Amino acid sequence: MKSTKLFTYLLFIAILSSCQKNDQKINFTFLQLNDVYEIAPIQGGQFGGMARVATVHQELLQENKNTMLFMAGDFLNPSLLGTLKVDGERIRGAQMVNVMNAMNFDLAAFGNHEFDISQQDLQKRLNESTFPWISANVKLKTAEATIPFYKEINGKKENVQETFVKEFKDEDGTTIKIGFISVCIPSNPKEYVEYGNMFVKARASYAALKDSVDVVFGLTHVKIANDKRIAKLIPEIPLIMGGHEHTNMRIETENGVITKADANAKTVYIHRISFDKKTKKATITSELKEINASIKTDEKVGEVVNKWQNILNTQIKEVIQNPEEIIYATEIPLDGRDFSVRGEQSNLGTTITKAMYFAYNEKVDGAIVNGGSIRIDDKLVGNITPVDIFRVLPFGGAIVKVKIKGRLLKRVLDYGELAAGTGAYLQRDQIEKVGEKWKIQNKELNTNKIYTIAFSDYLLKGFDIPFLSEENKEVLEVYNPKENELAFDIRKAVVEYLKTQK
Repeated sequence: MKSTKLFTYLLFIAILSSCQKNDQKINFTFLQLNDVYEIAPIQGGQFGGMARVATVHQELLQENKNTMLFMAGDFLNPSLLGTLKVDGERIRGAQMVNVMNAMNFDLAAFGNHEFDISQQDLQKRLNESTFPWISANVKLKTAEATIPFYKEINGKKENVQETFVKEFKDEDGTTIKIGFISVCIPSNPKEYVEYGNMFVKARASYAALKDSVDVVFGLTHVKIANDKRIAKLIPEIPLIMGGHEHTNMRIETENGVITKADANAKTVYIHRISFDKKTKKATITSELKEINASIKTDEKVGEVVNKWQNILNTQIKEVIQNPEEIIYATEIPLDGRDFSVRGEQSNLGTTITKAMYFAYNEKVDGAIVNGGSIRIDDKLVGNITPVDIFRVLPFGGAIVKVKIKGRLLKRVLDYGELAAGTGAYLQRDQIEKVGEKWKIQNKELNTNKIYTIAFSDYLLKGFDIPFLSEENKEVLEVYNPKENELAFDIRKAVVEYLKTQK
């Protein structure tokens, strides 16, 4: 009997020991967002909403405590809420940082739209954030030198690092160190920002990190073509979580995968990863999850979102006299979804450009706006108010009247066509393509003729179409409207135009 008890006891100890033994395998989870400008649900409450994402995050943490929440760039701007003022200061992304703090983000990458706001405002957002930021190729230019961006908390500066390291441990004692690298597309030149070469900095940061961690992942905000090149340059990276395109995609590379979710948290990517320390192999199962009305709102984050939505509802009255006035009603949805306005002539794009034409009393030959200026990523249907239009065009800006040589206009239009799928795709009025030929007011475009075109002022800055700027010799004259003119603010022009269409 004693020997039987002793055997049973030793067997129990052996089983217990084997259960606790480090098996060199560990599971962890990544929750990826990118390009989020709206904290509340969109499309009539059907999709998105950061408080819903927070619920998904909490569920994943219950499933596996080794879970990280990421933002792959573009979240401080643009939004209608960000343009409003609280206590005399424009919000400029404070709402997003507040919500992300409440959600306990683990890491955020810089996107190009983080630099839409001033250096002073960006510094405030950095200081307010409780989550770490990362970038290898964007630095702060000062009068004295180029230095890392930083947070300043209680008088102490904490630099934004080029790389980030996280350590996980599971129930059987297996530990792992995982590293992250990040780069941002240099598409938003600002005096206070220095962009290092994306590819050089990606390789350098990987080289600096690889020997101190078990595996390295990417958290980027660049074009998909750039992500593919990074994956080719650094084939050891099994997963690049990216942003910028606004449309979900999953691209397999030679040794890994690149993923991007839809903008405004319509979807998120969930990556369940199993890593074997012996073989150094990561097995990744990725799920594109739709964030919709079936997901409950996280109570804590929901309170933060509601606080900011109440501010929006109050402060918008200082910008628009009658923000809830019904200016137009439609049973046919005006399509402002990203994949529409960035890839085809949308009826919302047509409405905006007709308003631009209207702003100049129809005394121009046509009107053009870049699809990337339309930021609502939603459909407008039913009763439409000025608030809806300000959400559509949060950047605002003037409508400029440009005398342009036909040859350059053709180049611009051709460029816009080739840019389908990006913000440089052009929405137009009085301009159409028939077969292989462009027509202006139903007449074939004459490359030798001088045309007068209404452009969104952003297009004349050369960011989307590099050769379209006031410096181009074939841009003959640019008229900038005065503050008392309808063309001074594209949003107000659309509002006034829609009132005439009732």
